Amino acid sequence: MHWLDKIPLTALVIAALALGLAPLTPEPHLWEKLKMLANGTLSRPIDIFDLIMHASMPLLLAVKLIRMARSGKKPGHSA
Repeated sequence: MHWLDKIPLTALVIAALALGLAPLTPEPHLWEKLKMLANGTLSRPIDIFDLIMHASMPLLLAVKLIRMARSGKKPGHSA
């Protein structure tokens, strides 16, 4: 996953916030789809795609932060 190490942390944070919170009203799609998943009502293909799309950047950010923590790297330091 060397490709993930090359992505700037700032870019991932911005992308994660943008996709994770879009649209803000009436509620973020990610939150709506997670509630549907918890309720067992996430069954339509478009809803599943929406969940994957809106969760992709927050998940990548989480993976990058975990990798950084395990390697001891500080934000802003490149290797």
